[in-house]
Amino acid sequence: MGCRIAVFGTGYLGATHAACMAELGHEVLGVDVDASKLARLSAGEAPFFEPGLNEVLKANIDASRLSFTSSYSEAAEFADIHFIAVATPQKRGEFAADLKYVDQVVTTLAPLLRRPSVILGKSTVPVGTASRLSDTVAELAPAGRDAEVAWNPEFLREGFAVKDTLHPDRIVLGIDVQRRGRAEAVAREVYEAIIAEGSPFLVTDRETAELVKTAANAFLATKISFINAMAELCEAAGADVLELADAMGHDKRIGRRFLNAGIGFGGGCLPKDIRAFMARAGELGANDTLTLLREVDSINMRRRTRMVEIAKGVAGGSLIGTRVAVLGAAFKPDSDDIRDSPALNIAGQIQLQGASVSVYDPQAMDNSRTLFPTLDYAEDIRTACAGADITLVLTEWEEFRRLEPSDLNSLVRHRRIVDGRNCLDREKWRSAGWEYRGMGRP
Repeated sequence: MGCRIAVFGTGYLGATHAACMAELGHEVLGVDVDASKLARLSAGEAPFFEPGLNEVLKANIDASRLSFTSSYSEAAEFADIHFIAVATPQKRGEFAADLKYVDQVVTTLAPLLRRPSVILGKSTVPVGTASRLSDTVAELAPAGRDAEVAWNPEFLREGFAVKDTLHPDRIVLGIDVQRRGRAEAVAREVYEAIIAEGSPFLVTDRETAELVKTAANAFLATKISFINAMAELCEAAGADVLELADAMGHDKRIGRRFLNAGIGFGGGCLPKDIRAFMARAGELGANDTLTLLREVDSINMRRRTRMVEIAKGVAGGSLIGTRVAVLGAAFKPDSDDIRDSPALNIAGQIQLQGASVSVYDPQAMDNSRTLFPTLDYAEDIRTACAGADITLVLTEWEEFRRLEPSDLNSLVRHRRIVDGRNCLDREKWRSAGWEYRGMGRP
């Protein structure tokens, strides 16, 4: 017999979590204030691109295990297990996380909790948030301290979100260690099938659980920025950062993953999470940590400028009047997410320097048009590259990785390609008569 679960927030995290909890056999109610989003989800269609998610949504809606509502009262009556999965964006004009959506869920839900309940936070929040919310719930909920708050951070990778939810490499639960209630038992019941598969189930205090997500993202960001700093050194020294990363990756203490030099990271997690981490570290007086993360962020942002400089150099010193094909708009492949996308940022910078820019992405075109309406958008690779003086590969979609020089030879005006993700075969393109430039590669 499954649990009855409410998931508050049906964006990327919430919709995926709701669908996957239903896939595990639970009865799930997704809650959101956006009527159009609820309508699409109720029809079995995610309001964003994520491989495999639509199939899971439709299957569980058809099985009557998954439904959606805007009613908090309905959710409080339906479930005693409540997941918070709303956005925690960066505050406008600040580095700190904006917790208004998390707070709104708690202050709206808590007065409706008349039975013993467990609230499990999945949103990425600054350390100390769960403890604060616990006090709020105890004050507002008729159930008092029988309405518990625990934190259960998410570790999803866009493009692999369904797999990462159903087969995670770990489950982390932060509980009130001073007053142990039902949270651990409830979480073990929710994740019973996953735990039985062998996924580690780690129980800690709430503060540590909150830090796990931000610390993990900060480490990944540091690793990416490190190899991009090495790319800068390789360019100065005439070395090859790809070969450097391969050699480093053989060291089991280091590993090869996330040692891919390029134009840096973007998306809705790493950039805003490390900045929120910086803000919280500063509030707590951990100034050395603040210094480290500031440099990680700085290196990452420099990569975008460096890509523009390379494009300008390939163009002969000026981009004015140059036609540039940009392949990629999403911040990563297998996603339509353009939040803080390096690709779109670079495309915009190049346009501002006088170039005519044509952008193509397999999934992110609609989102890109909304955010960057002044750019030109092409319906396919051929249209984007027609008459191009320079071709830029800025998102490593498999469609772009498979490109052959012969696919573009007759389309472009000049055979110049800049590989912002080091995902193409350098020798193949050069032997075909193309001027090839990578990031941190001779």
